[in-house]
Amino acid sequence: MVCNRCIMMVKQVLNKLSLPYSLVQLGDIDLTTDVSVDQLKNLNSELKLLGFLIIDDRKTRIIEKVKNIIIKMVHTDVDLPKQNLSDYLSDQLHFEYNYLSSIFSEVENITIEKFTINQKIEKVKELLVYDELDLNEIAAQTGYSSAAHLSNQFKKTTGLTPSHFKKIKENKRKSLDAV
Repeated sequence: MVCNRCIMMVKQVLNKLSLPYSLVQLGDIDLTTDVSVDQLKNLNSELKLLGFLIIDDRKTRIIEKVKNIIIKMVHTDVDLPKQNLSDYLSDQLHFEYNYLSSIFSEVENITIEKFTINQKIEKVKELLVYDELDLNEIAAQTGYSSAAHLSNQFKKTTGLTPSHFKKIKENKRKSLDAV
């Protein structure tokens, strides 16, 4: 799950199947009772129809938690953490960063850093489309040290300058789960 709408859809499925839960958040569901094999199959089928998967292996769960923390940090947190990303992830997930980085790269074929950059660039695209902030304000809001650094990374990632991106009108943004 990568957005609030996803959470709402999962809650609807849980309610439809009469599965009591105490928590539904990005990438995590806490059911209040044990479920039968049939209930789990039904849940999996319903979630699959919506494009979701039940993750049951440890590495994949950790990777989903890494992704959800980064997505939340980039797209919804107003104040970015003051510590660097590696320390922040380690503190949040209680694993050494080297371990997190290793399994993330192994399974996703992309580094945590590149995933974070892709998320930040999508946020920058969103802010550019809204056209309410100048590039310096966007750089500050998305954790870049300067507008020049943001521009360089934007060009490297998208092949376009931020100003050229603002001018084009089609294919501007991707959904978060496609990043």
